[in-house]
Amino acid sequence: MSWADRLRALRMDLTPWRASRDFRLLLVAGTVFYFGAMVSYVAIPFQIYTLTGSNFAVGAIGLVELVPLVVFGLYGGALADHVDRRRLLVGLGIAQAVLTAVLAVNAFRDDPSVVLIFVVAAFLVSTSAMQRPSREALMPRTVAHDQLPAANALFSFGMQIGVLGGPMLGGLLVAYVGIGWCFVVDVVGLLVATVLYRLMRHYPHRAETTPPSLAGIREGMRYAFGRRDLLGTYLVDIAAMLMALPVVLFPALAQEVFERPELLGLLYAAETVGAVVATLLSGWTTRIHHHGRAIVMAAAAYGGFVALAGLMPSFGLVVAMLALSGAADMISGIFRSTVWSQTIPETMRGRLAGIEMLSYSLGPLGGQVRAGITADLWSVRGAITSGGAACVGGVAITALWLRDFWSYDARTDEHAVAERAARAAVGES
Repeated sequence: MSWADRLRALRMDLTPWRASRDFRLLLVAGTVFYFGAMVSYVAIPFQIYTLTGSNFAVGAIGLVELVPLVVFGLYGGALADHVDRRRLLVGLGIAQAVLTAVLAVNAFRDDPSVVLIFVVAAFLVSTSAMQRPSREALMPRTVAHDQLPAANALFSFGMQIGVLGGPMLGGLLVAYVGIGWCFVVDVVGLLVATVLYRLMRHYPHRAETTPPSLAGIREGMRYAFGRRDLLGTYLVDIAAMLMALPVVLFPALAQEVFERPELLGLLYAAETVGAVVATLLSGWTTRIHHHGRAIVMAAAAYGGFVALAGLMPSFGLVVAMLALSGAADMISGIFRSTVWSQTIPETMRGRLAGIEMLSYSLGPLGGQVRAGITADLWSVRGAITSGGAACVGGVAITALWLRDFWSYDARTDEHAVAERAARAAVGES
């Protein structure tokens, strides 16, 4: 094989984009949604700080959002397994647009209400948490089963575009035209995404559904934790985020360690840039079948690069290590999503999406606390390096404990085989 052929083999696989109109609609809608959400992500903390001057008040937003995230994430997953998922996307998209419009109106007032911001933020995270399981559960229905690795890579790429571009635009809007316009941009994005969801065709449930209830949620949890391959994907992600997530330490790293606060933005952007590059070169992932091993090795690499970032003597090398950690984390995420989308039965997909959302949402919250305490008790560099090393150890322990997860093969796994057969039986490739 020539070098040109090898390079072509690395390129991101665009087959799902070319083959499925509904996948294109879902992908563009999700990208627009993430972009607008990240614009508001910049605006809300900045507005609270300017109104109160309190860092605690800024952090309290996370506390206010935590319970709704858990409760409505699980409920939204159960709802997605019973109702029309497309209608749920549309209805909750409209609700989020209305709530964000309230934030815009409040921001344009002469005396914005802080209490209103907290209340609306709680409602916004509730509606977003209810919506996301439907979006993730619907995606596998829009593409062929063997296209799911490529589809997950494309979905991740769209999300990273939003994560990278949204804060940049949000910062410019805050600096030059005002906070209220951040929310206006988010409203427009939500409405565009909602229209795109509405243009998708109807995807009825293929079997009898389970009405949303505590019993249904418990059934989903028993299924998730009863499958060792799925349990491995959750534990690896939690180990990575809980132990190694360095983001909360970036301000101290820039200002106290390197004394270059003007370069703080590069630290925040490094992991995302690495993730985008990894996604663009993700063509090889479609030829990998031992997804458990790929997840373990990529997550261990993530922890290793974070640990090295804490040891690097220069700012440029720190940024390089963070970019490599972002690339490794993205590869792990692609394979985790592929295991989920290729093996979870249609009747459980919404509830499992809710559980998955919690696994990669709660880990970062705990990781911020761990990193902050370790840095205060030891040092910023020590907190970063020890966290990365702990991630490698946690991932290795998970792989040793869950041997079924390590040996997972998409070609022979009973759940993947059963899902392929179920799709073939109803005429879905």
